[in-house]
Amino acid sequence: MMQFMLIQLVIILLLVWGPFGYVFAILYVLGLFFWLLNKVKKIQKDYQKLLKAAEELSKGNFDQEMSEDVGVFNALNEEFAHIKSGFEKAVEDEIKSSNMKTELISNVSHDLKTPLTCIKNYIVLLQDESISDETRQEYLKNLAYYSSRLTTLIEDLFEVSKVNSGNVQLDCVDLNIVALIEQICAESEEMLQSKNLKVISHYDKNEIMLYLDGGKTCRIFENLFTNIGKYAMPESRVYIDVRDENDAVRIELKNMSEAEMNFTPEEIVERFVRGDKSRHESGSGLGLAIA
Repeated sequence: MMQFMLIQLVIILLLVWGPFGYVFAILYVLGLFFWLLNKVKKIQKDYQKLLKAAEELSKGNFDQEMSEDVGVFNALNEEFAHIKSGFEKAVEDEIKSSNMKTELISNVSHDLKTPLTCIKNYIVLLQDESISDETRQEYLKNLAYYSSRLTTLIEDLFEVSKVNSGNVQLDCVDLNIVALIEQICAESEEMLQSKNLKVISHYDKNEIMLYLDGGKTCRIFENLFTNIGKYAMPESRVYIDVRDENDAVRIELKNMSEAEMNFTPEEIVERFVRGDKSRHESGSGLGLAIA
């Protein structure tokens, strides 16, 4: 601004040196005044456009596009566009979260009601003194199964709550991840063999040490192997690949799905989402989200 004023002063001084210098100087000053007045009006107009766009944004109107040239405010206009995108994403996430909470409540009610109803029914049946010991033992076995299922669901709900609140304590130790995966694979052998699944493993090394919480890491891979056992196509292959990539370790478990995969990778790890849309498989759908 100071440089501009100095330039104008020099121009005016040069103009007044001529025979009609003062006339030219006055005309130049008047022309400069109207030019600056026009510039100020344009800046005010551009500012009003930007202000109106900001007001619409504050009202939650994200449909309005601000593509006009606003002169000196163009850089600010670009920042408003970024803010608009951020607000849209935040609102979209909030709506999605709200819908998920509604669905979660609905699904929790369904998943809690099923074992709870079965428990109540078996308690009523066990009160019948005329049933045989063999039938009684069968009822007790079923009662234990549904009680365990209900307990698991409640524990999973608490676990999800702790994960979301960040209230998770990790007891990390140096752990050979290859040995851990081999152990869980061996423990899952009966389940995998029930579908004639062939496991093909590849490890860069037989010993890859990672600083992990053993119990929680076990749970992650137990859940993944359980899902393979539930949803893999019978008589297919399961691939386990552990690669040491210097600054990271990449672990991949792959299998062919028995059902059509009509969901995205993001959807399947949401709470209560299952590969089995008909909900015929046991489980709450929380396991993968927790993992």
